[in-house]
Amino acid sequence: MKRLTLLLTALVGGLIGAVAMWALGPASTRGDEALVRRTLMAHPEIITEAMQKLQDRETGRQVAALGRTLTQPVGNAFAGNAKGDVSVVEFFDYNCGYCRASLPIVAALVKADPNVRIVYREMPILAETSRAAARASLAAARQGRWPAFHDALYTGGRVTNETIAAAAKGAGVDLTAANSSENEAEIDNNLRTAAGLGVTGTPSWVIGDRVLTGTLPLEELQRAVTAARAR
Repeated sequence: MKRLTLLLTALVGGLIGAVAMWALGPASTRGDEALVRRTLMAHPEIITEAMQKLQDRETGRQVAALGRTLTQPVGNAFAGNAKGDVSVVEFFDYNCGYCRASLPIVAALVKADPNVRIVYREMPILAETSRAAARASLAAARQGRWPAFHDALYTGGRVTNETIAAAAKGAGVDLTAANSSENEAEIDNNLRTAAGLGVTGTPSWVIGDRVLTGTLPLEELQRAVTAARAR
C-alpha cells in the first residue's frame, strides 16, 4: 500500500508539473506551479478529465490507423443504417450474458438514431462454443443471413453445438464453410485488434475515439455517438 501511495504521488506530481508546463510555458515560476497544484488539488476531476482526453487521443490514433478494418462489417453483420455517419463497433461473445442484456439497448439506439450503424465483431473468449458460434456467425454474414442467425441463436437458449446448428438451419445458413481459414483469420484479427485497443471483455464498444465496456445505458451510448458525430 505504501509503495502504491508513493507511485500515485509521483504520478500526480509529474502530471501537475506537466500541466504547469503546458498551461504556463517553460518560463513558469514556482509560484505559478503552486497555483496549478492548488487548483488541481481543489478540483481533482480535472486530472481525470485530462487522463481521459489523453486516452481518447491515443485511441483515436489507433482507430484511425485501423480504418475500415475496424468499421467495415463482414458481410451483413451490422444493424441500422448501412451508410450511417457513425459506426458503433461492438465486440461480443454469444456466451456473454451482458451482450445478451445489451440487445434491447442496441435495438433502441438504432430505432432512435436513423444515421447510426452497429458493426458486430466476434470476440469469442468465454468458451469453446464461443468460437464455434463465431465461425457460424461469420458464415452467416458472408451468406447474407446474419440477422436471422444472430436472432435465432440468441433465442435458442444456451449456446451449444446443437443450438448453433439449429440456428443455422432455421436461418438457412450453410455451415460447411464455417471452419474456413478465412473465418479463423477474421476471429484472430478481431482478438488482436481488441487487445491493441485495450479491450479485455465483452461487450465492448468503439465509438469514435472512445472505447467503452459493459452493458451501458442507452443514454451513455447516445452521448458517445453524439460526441463522435460532432468530431
